[in-house]
Amino acid sequence: MKTGKKILAFLLAAAMMVPMAACGSKAKTPEDIQNAGKLVMATNAEFEPFEFKDGDEVVGIDIEISQKIAEKLGVELEVSDIAFDTLITALQSGKADIVAAGMTADEDRKKNVDFSDPYFNASQAIIVANDSDIVSRTDLNGKTVGVQLGTTGDKYCTNEDGENDITVAEVKRYSKGMEAVSDLIAGRIDAVVIDNFPAEKLVEKNSDKVKKLDEALTSEEYAIAMPKGSTELQKMVNEVLKEMQDSGEMDEIVGKYIRAA
Repeated sequence: MKTGKKILAFLLAAAMMVPMAACGSKAKTPEDIQNAGKLVMATNAEFEPFEFKDGDEVVGIDIEISQKIAEKLGVELEVSDIAFDTLITALQSGKADIVAAGMTADEDRKKNVDFSDPYFNASQAIIVANDSDIVSRTDLNGKTVGVQLGTTGDKYCTNEDGENDITVAEVKRYSKGMEAVSDLIAGRIDAVVIDNFPAEKLVEKNSDKVKKLDEALTSEEYAIAMPKGSTELQKMVNEVLKEMQDSGEMDEIVGKYIRAA
């Protein structure tokens, strides 16, 4: 009799665990977001022209794309401006529905989040002082390089997997790209590695002191991140991106922030 009770208790506990596990999932459907009345988009507003501050408002390419997704859902857009290296954690903890932050859809991140189709082709660039003797990526060997914490540039310079043929002396990590450029100008580091278009904006504001090298370090694609298992939301986001690309609206938005070469 006791054995029977134990088996019954085990079966009941096991049955209860299934819905509890489902409830613990942070993935949301479009209907969940519509019921909440808002789409929470997490980003890091230190990445002009994709997301940056204009007074107290966060603006940029990713904000406008996210606004289109919110409109498709029929909800308000809420922008959460947080540190770049906490963005994926915000998705996993349910504090954000999507991340749009000039985020590269690399294999490591794909282990933790789902990504939309890519919406922008990007690369990593090198910023140096105007009088620097660094003229190519191989000159980074043995140098102290500044990066934005948690970015592709951080991963490239750290080179833990040994895939790159450069070995820097030290990687200094910053929460903001501008902080890295400030240290470069002050002579505390030798170079900054950061995404190409943010690099152009940073150089534009400090062109009397720094320059961007022509050589690109990587070729990568930006995509919108969602919690693992966000199948329905992922499909809807991809539909919005395709509509924007097919109509030319995506090019118009990008053109507002990035001058034609």
